Amino acid sequence: MPELTSCVHGPDGDRVGVEVRGELDLDTSERLRKALLEALGRSVRGVDLDLKGVTFCDCAALNILLALRLRALRQGKTVVIRASGAVVDRLLALTHTRELFAAPGSEGQDTQAHDTPARDTRGTDASEGFVQDLRIEVAQLRRAMQTRPTIDLARGILMASFSLSSEDAWTVLVEASQNTNTKLHTLAGDLVGAVKGDPLSEAVRDQLSCAVAKVGSGGPTAGAPRLR
Repeated sequence: MPELTSCVHGPDGDRVGVEVRGELDLDTSERLRKALLEALGRSVRGVDLDLKGVTFCDCAALNILLALRLRALRQGKTVVIRASGAVVDRLLALTHTRELFAAPGSEGQDTQAHDTPARDTRGTDASEGFVQDLRIEVAQLRRAMQTRPTIDLARGILMASFSLSSEDAWTVLVEASQNTNTKLHTLAGDLVGAVKGDPLSEAVRDQLSCAVAKVGSGGPTAGAPRLR
């Protein structure tokens, strides 16, 4: 799970700073989204992000940042990435979104600073950066390919077992994952295994039942039918 800390800062305390550490992926996206929305709601002028402690960042996390930025703009606020490490920098460069999170009045300067290695006429920095970008992109695609089918299958099991919508089944998975401190894809794998006869832990069964009850399903909530 990612580590998130926030504090109000600025001359009048009008901005909220959020420091994020750890992996940002499909498993952690819901927690990240909620934390950032809360920070935006507390702020007067916007949110400043410190992402230099992020060790992995995929498109799920980027989509959350982009959605946060649009919400902020509608409220007359801004979302600024004040600090970021190589992992986040390369994702922003690959998607050409760096300037969207620059401080007002500094877009050109920030963009130039992060683009310089890619335009190095000597070729060395550009080649190394390109290879590293490809490695990161391949790692992100590989992780998505490995985990998404299992997650989708687990969602389908919940939909069939409890007559849930696709959105509610996703909410159940995310909440049970958070409450058991289990990676989303690991929980999904356990759920799929349960259909094949592998036992679910009592903690997971309880959290799944609670999550199903919370989304207001008309299906059973005392246990997990067809899951053992």
